[in-house]
Amino acid sequence: MTETQNTEINYPLILAPAGNKGAFLAALAAGADAIYCGLKHFSARMEAKNFTLSELSGLVNLAHARNTQVYVTLNTLLTNADLENIGQTLTQLTQQVGPDAIIVQDLSLIELVRQSGFKGEVHLSTLANGSCAAALQLIRRNLKVARMVLPRELNIDEIKLLAKACPSDLKLEVFVHGALCYGVSGRCYWSSYLGGKSGLRGRCVQPCRRRYSHAERTGRLFACRDLSLDVLVKVLKSIPAVNTWKIEGRKKGPHYVYYTVQAYRLLRDHGHEPQRKKEALALLAYALGRDATHYNFLPQRPQNPVPSGEPTGSGLLIGRVRGPRHNPYLVPREALIPGDVLRIGYEDDAWHQIKRLTQAVPAKGRLHLRTAQAKTPLKATPVFLVDRREKDLETQLVELERELDDVGARPTTQSSSFRVRLPQGPKGRPPALDLNVYRQHMNREASTATGFWLTPDNQLRLPPQQASRVWWWLPPVTWPAFEQETAAQVGQMQQHGARNFVLNAPWQIAWFEKARHLNLWAGPFCNVANALAIKVLTGLGFNGVIVSPELSRKDYLALPRHSQLPLGLVVSGNWPLCISRALSDEITLDKPFTSPKGEQGWVRRYGSDYWVYPNWRIDLRAEQKALVKAGYSLLVDLQEPIPPGIKMKTRQGMWNWRIGLR
Repeated sequence: MTETQNTEINYPLILAPAGNKGAFLAALAAGADAIYCGLKHFSARMEAKNFTLSELSGLVNLAHARNTQVYVTLNTLLTNADLENIGQTLTQLTQQVGPDAIIVQDLSLIELVRQSGFKGEVHLSTLANGSCAAALQLIRRNLKVARMVLPRELNIDEIKLLAKACPSDLKLEVFVHGALCYGVSGRCYWSSYLGGKSGLRGRCVQPCRRRYSHAERTGRLFACRDLSLDVLVKVLKSIPAVNTWKIEGRKKGPHYVYYTVQAYRLLRDHGHEPQRKKEALALLAYALGRDATHYNFLPQRPQNPVPSGEPTGSGLLIGRVRGPRHNPYLVPREALIPGDVLRIGYEDDAWHQIKRLTQAVPAKGRLHLRTAQAKTPLKATPVFLVDRREKDLETQLVELERELDDVGARPTTQSSSFRVRLPQGPKGRPPALDLNVYRQHMNREASTATGFWLTPDNQLRLPPQQASRVWWWLPPVTWPAFEQETAAQVGQMQQHGARNFVLNAPWQIAWFEKARHLNLWAGPFCNVANALAIKVLTGLGFNGVIVSPELSRKDYLALPRHSQLPLGLVVSGNWPLCISRALSDEITLDKPFTSPKGEQGWVRRYGSDYWVYPNWRIDLRAEQKALVKAGYSLLVDLQEPIPPGIKMKTRQGMWNWRIGLR
C-alpha cells in the first residue's frame, strides 16, 4: 500500500488540552476532535485550575453536541487511602459526566474501573512508560486498555517499531506539541525527593527549570525547549496505528489551545499544500510557547532539547526591561492589546510577576512597569506574552458560553455509595532478606543477598550456581531500538541459570511469559503504591513487589495488610532524581552540579540513558524493625559508585517518610 493510500485511510484525531473552561471552549472553537482535562483531584496537572464534576458535566454535553470526545485524566500515583475516593469519583463520572475515556497511570484503576462500573474506554498514560513492543500485546490482552500514550522521547523509527507490533484493537497516541519534561515519563522523582511534591501525583514544582552551577557556569542546565513536530507530522499519517495527535498544555490559556489546534488541523488536512503549511507554521510561531525542538523525532538529525546559552521561557518574548530601577519600562516589539497577560522574568526570579494589561500599547511604545520595590526587575529582564484574547477568539468564546447555558448539565447526583474492595494479604510472610544491589558483578562474591543491574555492557561472568542465587535487575526504561537486545540477554541469563529477576516496568514480564519456576518481582520503578495495583500485578504473574520509594510512613505500614504478594522496599542507597534521554552540552558526566540551595548532584550514563543523582542517600535503616513487623520481607540497598569530586552529605534521607506524599 502506498503512503498516499495510507494517508487517505488514516485520519488521526487532534487531541487538545484544557485546564480551565476558557481553554476547553477554545478547543471547541478551533475544531478539536477530542479534549482531555482533569478534575480538582487525581490529575497529573494539579497546578492547572481543572474542573468540578458539575462544571465538567455541561462542558461534556456541549462537546458531545459538537461530536467532540472528552477524556478525563485520573493519571496519578495512588495510595490505599486514595482508592475509595477515586472509586467514588469514577461512579460519579459515569452517572453525572459521561466522558468517553479516562487516562490512567496507576494499575489500580484497571481494577477500579471493573468495580465501579465505569463504561468508557481506558487509556494508559505516558507516565505508565509503555515504551517497548512487548508491552502492547500484554496491555491490550490482559488489561483491556484501548489506547497507549507513547513517551515523548521516541523517534519515528521507534514509533514505527511499536506500531508494527501493535494489536489491531489497540491504538497509539503520540505527542506532537507542547512542553517537554527533562526526565523520562514516569521516571522523574526530582520534585518529590527535594520536597515531597510528587510529579507522579501532579504536583511537580519543576526543579529542572531552575538555575544550576556546573564547571564555573550557571544556567538552566536541565530546562527543555518545547516539542513541536509541526510539518514532520506528515510521517505519522502513514502509520494507521497512530490514531491520535496529542497537544500538551493543560496549564496554558485559550490562545495557546486555539492556535495549536488550528495549526495541527491545517497540517493534517492540508499539509501537502505549501501555502496552508506556511499558515500552520505561522500559527504555531504565535502560540506563545517556548522555543521549539523536534527532539529525537528524526533519528538521523536529533536535536538536543536542552539549549546552550540563552534560557528558554514559556511565552513570546516581547521585549526586555529598560530604564532605571526606580522607573522600569518595556518597549514591546509588537502591539499589545487590553487583556494581554505578561510574565516579567522567570518564576525563580525575586522580581517575577504576572501583569494583565488594561490598555493597548503600540509596537515600540512604552509600558511603565509599576511594581513594589521588592519586585522591581533588573534591567534587561525578559518579558514574555503568555496569554491574550483577540477579538475574534473572544467573540467565539462568548457564543460558546451561550450554547453551554442552553445544553445545560446532567442532574447532580448524590454522593457515591461506592466502597472499594481490597484483597486480604496472606497470614504468613517469608523471612526478611537484606538485598545489596550493585552496578558491576566482576570480582564480587554473589550470594542470596546480592543483586546486579542487567545492562548490555554488564556481561555475565558468574557460574550457573551463583547466577541462580543473584537477583538480576532490569533497567527502568526499555526503548524499542534496544528491546530485542535486552530480551535476548534476559533469555541468555535464564539459560545460564538465572532465576530471580526484578522488573522495573510491569510490561517487561512479557519476556518471561513462557518461563517457569522463576522468581519475578516488580521493581521500585514500577511506582506501585496500593493493594489493587498489586492485585493486577498478581494476575500478570509477578511473585513479589518492591513498592514505590515515595511513600510516607503511614502508607508503608498500611500496605502489607492488603497485599496479595510479598513486599520489599528500598531502605537505603542512591536513588536518582530522574532518568533522562537528553544531556546538555554544558554538563560533564560524573562532575558535580549545584542547585540554588546548595544541593549537589551528578549525572552518569548507563546504556543510552542519563541518570541524575543527588549527593545524599535514602536511609530508612532505623525503621527496619517497624517495616519487617508490618510485613516487608525484602529490604533493598542500592549501591552506586560515587564519582571522584562528589562529596556525599550526611543529611537524613527519609524522603517522604515523615512529611507525607503530596
